[in-house]
Amino acid sequence: MNPGELLERSLAYALGSVAVVAPGSLGRSTPCARWDLGELLGHLDDSVDALYEGVAGGRVGLCPSPGAADPVCAFRERACALLGAWAVMSGEVPSAEPSVAVGDQSLDLGLLASVGAVEIAVHGWDVAQACGRSRPIPPALAAELLPVARCFVADADRGVRFAEPVGVPAVWSRPEDRLLAFLGRRPRPPRFLSGPGLVCIS
Repeated sequence: MNPGELLERSLAYALGSVAVVAPGSLGRSTPCARWDLGELLGHLDDSVDALYEGVAGGRVGLCPSPGAADPVCAFRERACALLGAWAVMSGEVPSAEPSVAVGDQSLDLGLLASVGAVEIAVHGWDVAQACGRSRPIPPALAAELLPVARCFVADADRGVRFAEPVGVPAVWSRPEDRLLAFLGRRPRPPRFLSGPGLVCIS
């Protein structure tokens, strides 16, 4: 998979979710139990800012940026800046595989972008849910993000960065369902499962 393309598609999806945030709704609850919608948008903005630092400067700071007065506008601006920085970086011919300094560690830039794409897309889903909107993660995107998530989410992350995995019926074969459940979300049942006698877990 192309990390830059994956990141671009995740950002496009998340921007569509952020577009449905209504004025005065930042206090809404979200699938992330610790954060209301305003806090979730702030976290999403900070994640994109960290990715921008890595792409544009080769180093990710460990201190989060100050919260923005308008997190929706801030996310849009940072998303555009990140896409621009990636386009510039991709147009260059590096002498070696690009890497990014994160604290005292060095990470492959492609890996950082892929992991960032998972976080951005899934939090984009969280934002839409908080706004009461159904915005499924595109199947092809979810299918590419799932193996990335399975590689980088460790048991130690559970209860800290991610909730415990959620079980879903085997008949739910959509990549989105498996991605969301793996990251501790309760996906909505497929439309063909709706009807009398069927229980919705979301």
